Amino acid sequence: MKRAALINDLSGFGKCSLTAAIPVISVMGIQACPLPTAVLTAQTGFESYYCDDFTDRMDIFTEEWKKMKVSFDGIYSGFLANAGQIEKVLHFLEVFQGEDTLFLADPVLGDHGETYGVFSKELLMGMKKLTLQATVITPNLTELCLLADENYEALTACRQESDYLDKIRVICDKLLRKAQTKQTIIVTGIIQEKEDGSYVGNMAVSNQDSFYVETPYTGKGFSGTGDLFASVICGSLLKGLSVREAVQKATFFLQEAIEDASKENMPSVHGVHFEKYLSRLL
Repeated sequence: MKRAALINDLSGFGKCSLTAAIPVISVMGIQACPLPTAVLTAQTGFESYYCDDFTDRMDIFTEEWKKMKVSFDGIYSGFLANAGQIEKVLHFLEVFQGEDTLFLADPVLGDHGETYGVFSKELLMGMKKLTLQATVITPNLTELCLLADENYEALTACRQESDYLDKIRVICDKLLRKAQTKQTIIVTGIIQEKEDGSYVGNMAVSNQDSFYVETPYTGKGFSGTGDLFASVICGSLLKGLSVREAVQKATFFLQEAIEDASKENMPSVHGVHFEKYLSRLL
C-alpha cells in the first residue's frame, strides 16, 4: 500500500484540512499519515474558535518517523499556522522527499481577493520558497496572484473578456519558470460569467500541457472544498492517473456535493456532505 504524509491542521468543525484529506486519501487505497500543524475547535471561518499551534511539535513527528525508517510515496502540505512552520515542512522534505516522491503543496493564504487571518509577509515569502519544491501546487486565484505578485482585482476585472483564461495561464507560466521541479499548477475556483450562466472551473498548467474543466456555479462557496479537491488530486496521482484524469475525478467527486449543499442552504463554514460521495473515488 502506498503511503502519504498529510501536513495540515485538524479542525473539529468545518469538514476541511485533515478531516477532509484522511477519508479521501484512505478510501483511495493509500495509507494516510497525518502530521498536525495545529488543532482547532473549528476552522478559522467561524466567529469563535480555539487554535492549539503545533509548531514546536512538528519536528518531533519528523524525527520519530525518521527513527522508524519509514518512507512516503506522497507528501501533501496544506494549512500552515505561521511562517515558522514553513521551515518545519522544508526540514520534513529534506528527510523524506526522494526523487520519485510526489509533493503537493496547497498554498493556503486567502480567497476571493482577501487574505486569511494567519497571513503575513513572512508566511507569503516562505510559501513562495516552499512551492518551488512542489510537484503540484493547487492555489485558488487569490493565492496564485499572491505567489506571483500579481494584482487580483486587475485580473478578475477581466472575467468577461475572451482572453481571461489566457491571462491566468500567463501568470502560471511566470511561476513555472521559477520552479525547481517539473511542476504542474492547478488553479481552482475560476469563476466566469457567460451568456448562459455562471461557471466555476479549474485550470491545470505545466510546461507540457494546459487544460480547463468547468461546471455550473451555484453562487456559493463552502469550507473544505479546496482541501477535498487537492486530496483527490494527490490520491489520483499516487494511483498513477494523469493530471487530466485527476482533475476530472476531483470535479466529478465534488460537483454534486456542492450542488446539494447549495440547495440545502448549508452554512458555508460547515462545508459539504462529501462523505456520501466517497464511493465515487473507488
